[in-house]
Amino acid sequence: MDFSGPLVDILCCPVSHEPLLPLSAQRLVALNGLVSQGGVQFVDGCTVTDGLTGAMITRDGKVIYAIDQGIPVLLPERGIGTTQFKDPL
Repeated sequence: MDFSGPLVDILCCPVSHEPLLPLSAQRLVALNGLVSQGGVQFVDGCTVTDGLTGAMITRDGKVIYAIDQGIPVLLPERGIGTTQFKDPL
């Protein structure tokens, strides 16, 4: 999904207020591979069970937010912290 334009310029993490950038296709594939293996968790501790069709990542690379049906899910508890990954995405 191409998520660009003026709207992207104003999106930010609801917790840190870091600007959000689209997650690259390569990184999305890597994330979905980890999701399919199990063990990827949302910030609230729930397991991510479904692959993502699109995502945004904070500029500092610490939190990923899913894009569901074209809408970024910017709920603090539904962020995916990247510190849980052994290797960077």
